[in-house]
Amino acid sequence: MNIRHRRRTVVTASALLATSLTLAACSGGEDTDSGSGSDTGSDSDAGSSIGTDPDTFEVLTANENPTLRDQLDALAANQCSAENDALPLEHRTIAQGDTVQQITLLASQGALPSHFIAGTDQVRPTGDLGGSELVLDYQEAFTESGAWENVLPAAASTIESVYGQMVSMPYQYNLEGFWYNKEILAELGLEEPQSYDELVSAAEAAAEAGYIPIAQAGADGWPLTRLMGLYIFRNAGPDAMAAVRDGEASLTDPEYVAGAQALQDLALGGALGEGYISRTGDQATAALLSGQALMKYDGTWLLSAVNDPERNEVGEENIGFMPFPAVSGGAGSADQYPANAGAAMAINPETYGPLTADWFACIAENYGQQALSDAGVLSGFAVNGDVGDIPAATADIQERMSSIDETVLWFEALLDSESNSLASTNVSLLVNGDMSAEEYMTQLQDSIDSNR
Repeated sequence: MNIRHRRRTVVTASALLATSLTLAACSGGEDTDSGSGSDTGSDSDAGSSIGTDPDTFEVLTANENPTLRDQLDALAANQCSAENDALPLEHRTIAQGDTVQQITLLASQGALPSHFIAGTDQVRPTGDLGGSELVLDYQEAFTESGAWENVLPAAASTIESVYGQMVSMPYQYNLEGFWYNKEILAELGLEEPQSYDELVSAAEAAAEAGYIPIAQAGADGWPLTRLMGLYIFRNAGPDAMAAVRDGEASLTDPEYVAGAQALQDLALGGALGEGYISRTGDQATAALLSGQALMKYDGTWLLSAVNDPERNEVGEENIGFMPFPAVSGGAGSADQYPANAGAAMAINPETYGPLTADWFACIAENYGQQALSDAGVLSGFAVNGDVGDIPAATADIQERMSSIDETVLWFEALLDSESNSLASTNVSLLVNGDMSAEEYMTQLQDSIDSNR
């Protein structure tokens, strides 16, 4: 399957505005002159450099993410072999749970590698790395190298929303929405719901026919708050939770309380089926793929199960995907998919010399095609070239990713850790009717206010 082909445009441009980078006080580092870049004297045409090339292209990833290492190795051996010859790829790994501690230590020592995993808060403008210019906001640099055209607009929207700046490479990219059984929907004489009211009607019809309407994993908490959050985004608009974070709106405002009320109404009305509060993620997936449930709200990471004939008893061709529908009179849009881009993978500006810039330009151009064709992994990069025969469901999601410009986050994405935990803890009380929508949102807003 040839999704599209676009070659990297090579640009020779004047140097970026000189950027002075200062390491943490204990590092003893020196300011880095952006000047002409590398000591190697490379005449690379991958655009302006900011720092100085090291001896190797060192990439630090989590132990738990062998896929990224495998795909980078494949690029080094093939599409990016010239870049690898000039600056050899070298891997380092750490346990994902140790990321923040280890990256803080490396930053203090002035020893950050060229490309590295980091904590979400670390790379935000208020973080110890993002606030100290120890991570590269790469949009300008990639624009000069011609690599920016290979970052999907949807992925750029998500990264900006999560981190506040373009500081993470989108090696993993997922949309979220409703996976549904096409055969059951047809049996009920219904089309894919285009509004929230139609979604509720479809759930009622499914329940009457003996199916689980929406198989959510209540045991995990977040599959319930996702439904509430998406109602809020559709009702109050895509910036709804950013407004709460910035103190411009409150969760106790009517359009936010309406989201909690909508979730409670779904649960008490039987739309989530029996026993949903203890239902696990695997059980919810099994209900959908065995034909017991009409739909399940989940991310596109579910593709591995949808495309697995041993798990998908109804057949891949009978599973559809749709966005959370529009709310009547709401300020949001159904084409604003919630999305996430995996763990932060940052770029060190101090080592962003001409050869390193070449490496990143090659990754941006080729990773999308490489990961999809070899591992079935969807990323936030353009797919340039033939990916062979991929399942129809995967191709559908890739096309959606390529066609959307604006995304939203999940409900808890911008909450502090304490409020995040409270949202999941209290949601069981909300859906059982033991806490009103107003009480749920008031307690959550109080937690947000106390942690500002």
